[in-house]
This record gives sequence, C-alpha cells and structure tokens, in this order.
Amino acid sequence: VQLQASGGGLVQAGGSLRLSCVASGRTSSADVMGWFRQAPGKEREFVASLNWNGKQFYADSVKGRFTISRDATKTMGYLQMSSLKPDDTAVYYCARGRPWGPPVSAQSEYNYWGQGTLVTVSS
Repeated sequence: VQLQASGGGLVQAGGSLRLSCVASGRTSSADVMGWFRQAPGKEREFVASLNWNGKQFYADSVKGRFTISRDATKTMGYLQMSSLKPDDTAVYYCARGRPWGPPVSAQSEYNYWGQGTLVTVSS
C-alpha cells in the first residue's frame, strides 16, 4: 500500500486549504483513514480520523475547523482545513489503519503512511 499526500502550501491566517491523499496497492474500502501532523521541533500528533461507516474523530485543537472525508471509491481521502492558524503550521501526513475498526488517534493503529505535505500558515 502506498499513500501520496498533496495540497499543502502557504496560506494566511484565517484561510483554507484542502489536503488530498491517494491510496494505491492492496487497500480496502473499509480501512480507517487518518491525518496527523508534525510541527517543527515537536512530535507527530493526531489530527483526524474517519472509519468505514463515516464516523469521525478529531483532535480538540482542530474540532470545528477541519473536516475529514473520503470519496466514494475510498481510495481518495481529504482534509478540509478552514480558519487556519499559525499553530497549524506543520507537515501533514495521511495514514491508513486496519479495516472495520473505529476512528482512532493512536499512531500504532495505522499501518501505512504517506510522505507528508507541508502546510505553512502565516500571521
């Protein structure tokens, strides 16, 4: 399984970006999908997760501002980010976990990771 994240860039505070993640290889439409991020000098942290039946789970820091989704084929995943803040600056990673599971925040629950896309929010 390979994941490719894209859509990062430079945006002003208050702006929006949509990240995309395409999956290829032996993927399952029932895989849990997740987004994580790593800010400079910090550990990677959970952002959002979506499971096979549409249940979503968000970090408190992004709740109400970010929306995770996937397309009907389940090979494309998205992270719509709005009301961006400088604290959202990070490399964003998409990941896929085990099928038929709940949305989860633990990185150990994810088996496959993309290479990351950089989001920079200027003040």
